[in-house]
Amino acid sequence: MNQINNDEIRNAVRERYEKVAESGNSRCGCSEASCCDDSAVSAQAISMEMGYSDWEVSEVPEGANMGLGCGNPQAIASLKPGETVLDLGSGGGFDCFLAAKQVGNSGHVIGIDMTPEMVSRARHNAEKSNYSNVEFRLGEIENLPVADSVVDVIISNCVINLSPEKEKVFQECFRVLKPGGRLAISDIVATSEIPDDIKKDMTLFTGCVAGASTIEEIKKMLQSAGFYEIEIKPKDESREFIREWAPNRKIEDYVVSATIEAVKTKAQ
Repeated sequence: MNQINNDEIRNAVRERYEKVAESGNSRCGCSEASCCDDSAVSAQAISMEMGYSDWEVSEVPEGANMGLGCGNPQAIASLKPGETVLDLGSGGGFDCFLAAKQVGNSGHVIGIDMTPEMVSRARHNAEKSNYSNVEFRLGEIENLPVADSVVDVIISNCVINLSPEKEKVFQECFRVLKPGGRLAISDIVATSEIPDDIKKDMTLFTGCVAGASTIEEIKKMLQSAGFYEIEIKPKDESREFIREWAPNRKIEDYVVSATIEAVKTKAQ
């Protein structure tokens, strides 16, 4: 991002999602609306628009679903009992709690978030609802506090686009996955050249737009990290809700939500 260094970007993202955690207002995330906007659509309604089912939005602790994201990684993760799952940018724990139900007591779910307020919120949600197979760790997705080759599946929902060092994120994903482990990610990708006025707008960077990479760029980063069986599927229908993130800025002309899947080669 021109004239803005990586630490400035991380600090801006951290500050924005600190406000989300403290307010609990779903429209503080990928939206320019105020964190104090009482007219905000409910988190449940937003998540169902992203592709979650009525069952999914009702099966997590109160306060875990903050209406953040741009899709539903659960729909492509194909989680199995006993698996270890890592959620990048776990927020209030929504996807972690859904994953915990799928992997069962024999499985384990780790949520990573760089915002202390989010980690505290998620830990509180886990404790009050007695989730014994979920833990939340403070850390950056470019430097994961996770050992090598211990994770079966990595999920994430609209977080990697916020990183100023996406190559490092995918390298870290490769490192912590077991051979044969897989990525199941929902994120924002660029479908055409993003104008400079959007790229330089920090509000739109922290709002999940300005930092988006193209599908081809993401493929190259994943291949360079060592992944294969790469599938990136844009969802054109997502332009409808993306338009609401920054009305009158025409951001839906440049970005779209997509699913990103890849596998770590077994020959490691």
